[in-house]
Amino acid sequence: MEFLSLLALVSALFIIFYKSTKRIKKTTTHPVPLPPGPAGYPIVGCLLEMVKNKPTFRWIHNHMQRLDTEIACFRLGSVHVITVSSPELVRQIFKEQDDIFATRPDSMSARLTSNGYLSTALSPTGDQWKKMRRVIVSEVVTPSMHQWLHAKRCEEADHLVRYVYNQCQNPSTNGVVDVREAAKLYCGSTIRKMVFGKRFFGSGMEDGGPGIEEREHMDALFTILQYVYGFAIAQYIPLLEMCDLDGHKKILSDALDCLRKYQDPEVDNRAKMWRNGSRNTNEDILDVLIGLKDSNDDPLLSTQEIKAQLIEIFIAVIDNPSNVVEWAMSEMINEPRFLDLAYKELDGVVGKNKLVQESDLPQLNYIKACVKEALRLHPVAPFNLPHVSIADTIVGGYFIPKRSHLLISRRGLGRNPRVWKDPLKFKPERHIVDESSQVVFTDPELRMWSFSLGKRGCPAIVLGSNLMTLLLARLVQGFSWRLPSNVPVIELAESHQSMLLAKPLIAHATPRLEPQVYHQIQ
Repeated sequence: MEFLSLLALVSALFIIFYKSTKRIKKTTTHPVPLPPGPAGYPIVGCLLEMVKNKPTFRWIHNHMQRLDTEIACFRLGSVHVITVSSPELVRQIFKEQDDIFATRPDSMSARLTSNGYLSTALSPTGDQWKKMRRVIVSEVVTPSMHQWLHAKRCEEADHLVRYVYNQCQNPSTNGVVDVREAAKLYCGSTIRKMVFGKRFFGSGMEDGGPGIEEREHMDALFTILQYVYGFAIAQYIPLLEMCDLDGHKKILSDALDCLRKYQDPEVDNRAKMWRNGSRNTNEDILDVLIGLKDSNDDPLLSTQEIKAQLIEIFIAVIDNPSNVVEWAMSEMINEPRFLDLAYKELDGVVGKNKLVQESDLPQLNYIKACVKEALRLHPVAPFNLPHVSIADTIVGGYFIPKRSHLLISRRGLGRNPRVWKDPLKFKPERHIVDESSQVVFTDPELRMWSFSLGKRGCPAIVLGSNLMTLLLARLVQGFSWRLPSNVPVIELAESHQSMLLAKPLIAHATPRLEPQVYHQIQ
C-alpha cells in the first residue's frame, strides 16, 4: 500500500510538472510581481512545508506576520493561494472585481460535502449554482419565511432557558453549566425545528439536553466545518485524492456519513408522505423545498439536491452563533463590568418579568456590540470560503494569476493593528458610535468579516444576526453568571487546531428573573 501511494505521488508530480511549466513560467515573467510569500520548491511549491506545519492557517498567518504583509502568495502545487488581511484590498476585490472572484475552486472536500456540487455555497458558478441560489433567496430566507418560522425559533429560545434553569435546580450540577453545550443545543435544536419540525432526532435527555443522536449530529457538523476546504493535499494535487495521504477525505467522509444517517431518512420519509398524500400542508423548510415546482409542474428539486442543500443550511446556522456567544460569555464573565452593562440594558429594555424576544433586539445595542466584538476578535474560522480568479488581474499592485485561490483572513482583518486600537482586547464599546446609532453586524468598510458579500454574499444575514443576538441576550438576561468556585479565571486560549475556545466554558449560573417567568416555560 505504501509503495502504491509513493508511486501515485511520483506519477502525479511528473504530470503536474508538465502541466504547470507554462503556467509557472507565465506568472514568473509577468511585469507585475506576485504578492510576497515563501519561495517554495519546484513543482510542489510550499506543499511539503504546509504538510509539515499543521495547522495550515497558523503557518500562513505566521508567515504573513514575519513578512509584515497584508497580502501574501503561497504556491501549493500549481495553485497560487492568495491571502489578504487588508480592508482596502478586500474592498477592491469585492466592490471593484467581484465578477473576477465570484466562483469557487473545484475541491475534493467541497465536492463531497455538496454531493457533487448540487448545493449553493460550495458550488462553482454555473447553472446549478444559479438555480440553488435562486431557491434559497426567493424561498428560504425571505422576510415572509423568516416571520413564518418565528414561532419555532421562540420555542427553542424558551427551551434554552428551560434547559439552563434545570441545570441550576439540579443538585448534582449545583448550578454549573457547560455554556458550549447550551449554545450548541440552541443552535442545533433551532435549525432542526425550522427544517424538520422537530427538536431532537431521538428523545433527548430528561433535563432537556441533547441525546446521543444530537451530539453525534453536531459533532459531525463541526468536523465538516473544519475540514471543508481544509488545506488537504488533494485540494492542490487532485490526482492524489485516491491515496488520501493526509487522511482528510476519510475524516470528512465519516462525518458526512454520520450527518446523512440522521438527515437523509427525514428527507426520504417526508417526500414519501407528500407522494402518498398523508401530508399536504407546509410546516417547515423541508416541506417548502419538496413542494417547489418547475414550469411543467414537476418537482423543481431532486431528493439529492434537497439533501445536499440541507447540509449547507445546517453548517451555515450552527457555526457563528455557538462559537461567538461562548467567546463573548467568556470575556464578559472574566470582566464582570461587561456583564453589569448588559444586565442594565436588558433590565431597562425588557425588565425582569418576561423573557427577551426577537422584537426587543433592535433596542439592545450593547448586547449587539458584545456579539460584534466577539465576531471581530474570535471568528469561528480563520478564512472565508475560497474564491477563484477567472482571469489574470491586479490587486494592490500585485499580479494575481488566473485560477488563483483567494482567502480573506477573517482573523487578520479583525485583529489588524493598523485598523483596530488594542486589537486583541475585547472592547464592545468600540462598535457604539453614539446613543442614537444602531449596531449592525455588517461593516461597509470591511474592517472585519461577519457575513460574506458580493455575488457570494450570505443571504441569511437577518436570521444569523437574530440567532446570535437572542442566544446571548437570553443567557445574560435569564441568569447571573460567575466563575465556578475552584476556577480563578477563564483561560481565553484558542484551540491549537481551530479558532474555538480551547476548553469549553464552564460557569456557574443563578436565575435572576421573577420565578413565574421560569414556571411559565416549564
